[in-house]
Parts: sequence; C-alpha cells; structure tokens
Amino acid sequence: MGQRSVIAVGGSTGAVEGLKTLCAGLPPDLAAAVLVVLHVGADGRNLLAGILDGLCPLRVETAADGQSVQPGHVYVGPAGHHLLVVDGVVRLGRGPRENMARPAIDPLFRSVAESYGPAAIGVLLSGRLNDGAAGLADLKRCGGVTVVENPLDATVPDMPFGALQASEVDHRASLKNLPSLLATLVGEAPGPRVPVPRRIALEIDIALGRPCLSGTISAMGEPVALACPDGFGPLSDIEADPPPRPHCQVAVDEAIRVALRIVEERAVLIERMAEDARRMNRVKSAGDFDARAGELRGYADVLRGAALGALP
Repeated sequence: MGQRSVIAVGGSTGAVEGLKTLCAGLPPDLAAAVLVVLHVGADGRNLLAGILDGLCPLRVETAADGQSVQPGHVYVGPAGHHLLVVDGVVRLGRGPRENMARPAIDPLFRSVAESYGPAAIGVLLSGRLNDGAAGLADLKRCGGVTVVENPLDATVPDMPFGALQASEVDHRASLKNLPSLLATLVGEAPGPRVPVPRRIALEIDIALGRPCLSGTISAMGEPVALACPDGFGPLSDIEADPPPRPHCQVAVDEAIRVALRIVEERAVLIERMAEDARRMNRVKSAGDFDARAGELRGYADVLRGAALGALP
C-alpha cells in the first residue's frame, strides 16, 4: 500500500530553532522528502539550508525549480519565491504575496495536498499571524495528516493557534517529540485518495504566477474593496473555510500589473457585451465583440510574458 512520502514544514518568527531541533532529530533512513518554508525577506541570503545541513542526517539544500523531489532530501524554499510541488517536481512561483509573505506557507501545503493527497504530512511551527492555517486545512481536506507545534511551547504561538481554530488538526507535539512522531507517521500506510477541490488548483496556479483570468477568480470568490499591495490589482476573497484570504487577480509583479489589469478587465467587459448581443440575436455584433476580446486577451498574454521575463 506504500507509505507517506512527503513532509511539508512551515514556520515564521521563532521557527528557526524549531527547525534545527526537528532536522537534527530526523532518522537518517527517513523514506520521505521534506520541504521547508520559512518567512524571509525578498532580499534574504538563503542561509537556512546551510545551517540545517550541518545538523541534519539528511541532505539539505536550497530548492531549485525543476528538481525531482526525492526521499531522504530536505528542500528549503528560497527568498522571494513560493515553494510548491507539482507532479513530484519542485516549482518556484513568483505569484503575488500571500499573507504578506513570499515564500508563503499556504501555497506549499496546498501543492503537496494536490500532488500527494493522503501521502502528505503538513507541519506548522512557531510564527506570527495565520499563514499556514488555511493550507493545513486544505491538506487535511485532501486526506493528508496535519501536525502543529504545541502552541503552549511555541516561541510565537499565533500560527499553531490559528491552525487549530481553522480545522481539526490531527496532532499537536512538542519540538522534542516531533521527529519521532514524523518518523512514525511516514511509516504508516496512507488512506485512499479523495477529490481535490477545484479551488485548490486555482490557488496553486496563482502562487506559481500562471495566467488566471479575472473572470475565473471572481467566479470563485467575492471581490473585496482593496487593492493588492504588490501590484495594485483587484483582490478577491476566494470562498473556503476561515481564515479569509484575499487573492490578487493579476499574479505578476510591479507596474505592468496595472496595464495588465486594465486590459483584462476590458476583455471581461467586452465578453459580457458579446453575450448580451447573442441573447438579443445580434450575431454580427457578437462576433465583433468576440474578436475584440480575443485581441485584448492576446495583449494581456504579451504583458504577462514581459512582466515575468523582467522578474529577477
């Protein structure tokens, strides 16, 4: 029946010492890959992998896009990129910040939930605010096992507390007991696969920076009267369990987002005009509107490609 094959770990303020304790206690024959996201600034120096490598019996490295995820390896998310796994391959995303962070923890948890389902384990350590709570709930929804550091022991208990409030977490553990708990969980046979909500795939695409039409995002969440602090695009609150999590509708960085948003909104408007024309049996007008909307979608693709190509 196999066994659980991936452990996703997230943390923020106060989590470095916890990660050191966790990595030092992992067994050298651990038959699972470990992926780690720690909140760091965009200009961070990616020092964490080197620190953990000196303590951990497994190989620890800063994750690189396109790597195959292998058991017995620890992959640490680099600064300025979301860390995700798609079909067993590391993917680094430059989508908008989530919970004011990139890398953020929620995208990692969602991606392992989609790719591994019941074979995934999610672990949330010390940190401020509530990043990781929604992603851990999604991982459990997809059949995975969820673990939080005992908030009574955590340096900063906000994240573990938030996860406990957002879903029924399977285990809470002290840092001292966490390595042995994970080794036990890895050795257990996972349950059956369950359907992955379509929303999770959409949120993964957003974190990766893939094209996501404004209309698609709006259809899955309510617009909120706020603009994305990264690129000033409109935000939508994607419908799911608490906590709320607004998502930018644009998914690329800097000023080109503004132009891209305008073009995409114009395309959505003209597509609606085409639908209205069809309902009124104005076939020629509908065709003209469809052609114009197609042109605008093409312009949007060019803008998106230019923006992504300009990113560091």
